[in-house]
Amino acid sequence: MVNRLLCRKLKKLILAFVILTGLPLTIMAGEATASSNAVAIDTVWILISAFLVFFMQAGFALVEVGFTRAKNAANILMKNLMDFSIGSLAFWAIGFGLMFGADKAGLFGSNGFFLSAASPATAGGLWQFAYWMFQTVFAATAATIVSGAMAERTRFPAYLIYSFFICAFIYPVVGHWIWGGGWLGNKGMIDFAGSAVVHSVGGWAAFAGVIFLGPRLGKYNADGSSNAIPGHNIPLAALGVFILWFGWFGFNPGSTTSGTNLSIATIAVTTNLSAAAGAIMAMFTAWKRFGKPDTSMAFNGVLAGLVAITAPCASVSPLSAIIIGAVAGVLVVFSVEFIDKALRLDDPVGAISVHGVCGIWGTLAVGLFAQSAYGKSSGAGAVNGLFFGGGFSQLLIQLLGVISVGAWVFGSASFLFFILKKTVGLRASDEEQLKGLDITEHGMESYAGFQIFTTE
Repeated sequence: MVNRLLCRKLKKLILAFVILTGLPLTIMAGEATASSNAVAIDTVWILISAFLVFFMQAGFALVEVGFTRAKNAANILMKNLMDFSIGSLAFWAIGFGLMFGADKAGLFGSNGFFLSAASPATAGGLWQFAYWMFQTVFAATAATIVSGAMAERTRFPAYLIYSFFICAFIYPVVGHWIWGGGWLGNKGMIDFAGSAVVHSVGGWAAFAGVIFLGPRLGKYNADGSSNAIPGHNIPLAALGVFILWFGWFGFNPGSTTSGTNLSIATIAVTTNLSAAAGAIMAMFTAWKRFGKPDTSMAFNGVLAGLVAITAPCASVSPLSAIIIGAVAGVLVVFSVEFIDKALRLDDPVGAISVHGVCGIWGTLAVGLFAQSAYGKSSGAGAVNGLFFGGGFSQLLIQLLGVISVGAWVFGSASFLFFILKKTVGLRASDEEQLKGLDITEHGMESYAGFQIFTTE
């Protein structure tokens, strides 16, 4: 009997010991599992977003091909292929370190070159691989914007060199200022997904390139009037626009870099509404101004709305997103006309207007429409813009960013294009332009067997 009682007490003591010591281990295991799941979800989300943004390269290629002439289609496709290929290597070797390395005076990063911070041995090291992939497709987007503005008369070797330098130096410096711990980010500038970092960089570089390059043959008459040079395949351009719209759902929501951040839903909504409003307002503006609902203007209205919402997408309400996109849709129509007829700058696809002008508008829109409730939940920054009781402070910070980014990119890109013009040559000859860059630069035709007529 005594032995039985002892055995029962011993069993109870053992059971109590197991419960008391094992419960914390179970809780810890549960916490570890939850943490591991969050890391896995975040990693998958950022990679899926990166793949969506990569697919935007196809969108840009089709838009640019559709809005230009058949005799230059292969050249444009090659430029889109090579700016991503060269840009990937340049950003791996130099750009990523300059953008996200240890801060030096708020101006640039100083380590992490050649992806040296990444490692397959630790979770943090593995995350660096995913983050690099996401940031690389953004760098390539900034580079490829310039391709359309400089289409149909740029020498291919010069474009290859330019693609390297924008991804290695020009773009990463801006990225560090705002996203990498640099001086503009420290002042409180908000550019959640890159109206300034990505699109304004491409727009300002395109502006410099078009100035140094000059217009296509036959674009302007002796009296200064402008001739339309129609694109050869509007259906291709339409497909490109839809691909870009689709890819933007990786561009903007993906910039949370976290699949466990439920504000990705809000960001997707603001992104979509702004694009839709941009398309509608560009269509009506062109209809009123030119007498017809111009198809190419409506397409650019979509892109204008997307570019404009890229900075404020995580900080504004759906209604504000519609207003931002609508303004962008109006802006892009007047900007395209002003740049073409008043400034006499030849931009075949409207890249300066879409990415430059509407990128500036989107950056400033943060200072007007931001609401702290949206910014707090997304991590963009809990600030209120001018229209929601925040005063002028955020707007002035955004304006400082616009001016600083413009000065750096336009200045550095102008210097680069000047050097290229004096060395390897920037502009194709008149004969090469007449024949088409497909034949003269690449020795092939995009549409073999078809007779292609020129208006020049």
